[in-house]
Amino acid sequence: MPNGTTTADEAMKGPQGVAREPLVLNNRSMNWITERICGVVENRQPLLWWVLFLPSLALAGLLAFCLVYLVSTGVGVWGNNQPVAWGWAITNFVFWIGIGHAGTLISAILFLMRQRWRTSINRAAEAMTLFAVMCAGIFPVFHVGRFWMAWFLAPIPNANAIWQNFKSPLLWDVFAVSTYFIVSVIFWYLGLVPDLATIRDRCKPGIKKLLYGMFALGWRGGNRHWRHYEMGYLLLAALSTPLVLSVHSVVSFDFATSVVPGWHTTIFPPYFVAGAIFGGFAMVLTLMIPARAIYGLQDLITHKHVDNMAKIILLTGSIVGYAYIMELFIAWYGGNKFESDAFHMRILSGPYTTYYYCMFFCNVISPQIFWFRWARHNLWVVMAVCMCVNAGMWFERFVIIVTTLARDFVPGAWGFYKATWVEKSTFLGTFGFFLMCFLLFLRFLPVIAVGEVKGVLPESNPHHGDDEH
Repeated sequence: MPNGTTTADEAMKGPQGVAREPLVLNNRSMNWITERICGVVENRQPLLWWVLFLPSLALAGLLAFCLVYLVSTGVGVWGNNQPVAWGWAITNFVFWIGIGHAGTLISAILFLMRQRWRTSINRAAEAMTLFAVMCAGIFPVFHVGRFWMAWFLAPIPNANAIWQNFKSPLLWDVFAVSTYFIVSVIFWYLGLVPDLATIRDRCKPGIKKLLYGMFALGWRGGNRHWRHYEMGYLLLAALSTPLVLSVHSVVSFDFATSVVPGWHTTIFPPYFVAGAIFGGFAMVLTLMIPARAIYGLQDLITHKHVDNMAKIILLTGSIVGYAYIMELFIAWYGGNKFESDAFHMRILSGPYTTYYYCMFFCNVISPQIFWFRWARHNLWVVMAVCMCVNAGMWFERFVIIVTTLARDFVPGAWGFYKATWVEKSTFLGTFGFFLMCFLLFLRFLPVIAVGEVKGVLPESNPHHGDDEH
């Protein structure tokens, strides 16, 4: 409705079938939510937004430079060697894919479980998913060297009679990740439609109103629109839920289906999924806590949201810690000499033992502070733990990939891998690209789902404190 008003019919039904209290909602009580969220898009951006955007733009430019340099010079500018044919490229690919898991989890699974606290964070988490998958796709595409031939991965006829090997888990990755990305885009866009219509109605005539109106798809907020919207949202949530489990399970098959010591294990699929959710929620908090402070969204993204996500980080971090210990136990109990030697060199005598202990501290030890309520409600502590988890999940992928390949079966084939400046700059550039996309999302699209928040806050007012939600 124009000016962010809420009709009685809309107040009674609410988006996604969330029941609302009869006749409690009125324009005055709900209008502040529309004003607060749409104001992020409509008002001038704060100085801190520019302080973050300009460096991220520069880092995105660094990424473009590194990719051009890689293509023009060759993949030899990376530190890949024998036997470490996979280095930072695949490590970073798995890292970014993992970050992209929290968005679909928050939006789909928590929606199906009717967890109302998800409504203030699901939009930003979904956007984070898209940008993370985009960053992840850069590495395998350019890892092949001649990236303009990457379309040969698609199962379509080609003049060179090069056909795909469907027995390869690397090809499984292509289908799993592309399906996940397409469904995530549709799911994210569908949730945006009502809010795009709200901004359209608030805009003055001009190019902005035209663009928002075009992407709003003629939304008017009628009962028929809401009914189809709710059904479509429910079906996409049900479709997205198995993707959360399948995508990172398929990524883990890159390693688990091999016979390389340290990889050939059945624990990898649940281990990777738990780790992906773990790292994804940490990144959501890393982004949303600063955004909450910059735009004054404390009464919409409350301590309850932070507390719940910290509990999920504690749970999944404990699962990841269990997986680490079980890996060591299986290597010892299995009696396979190559397997036990691989883990012995990983944690005691290899050249990368420091990475292992950094991984264990960041992913297992640091989240244990969330057992205490004061830690979950101290935003500085939460941010510190989330930064540890973000670093720890990268260390985990490095330990799994590089330390395993560097110490294979035959000592004569052992090698040492060290990243070059091109690899480091490329990885740093993906962070710039990721942050740049997220800041542009904050600038042009509503960061919080207006309709969904109204559906779960029937008696909201701008004077509620954090602890009252």
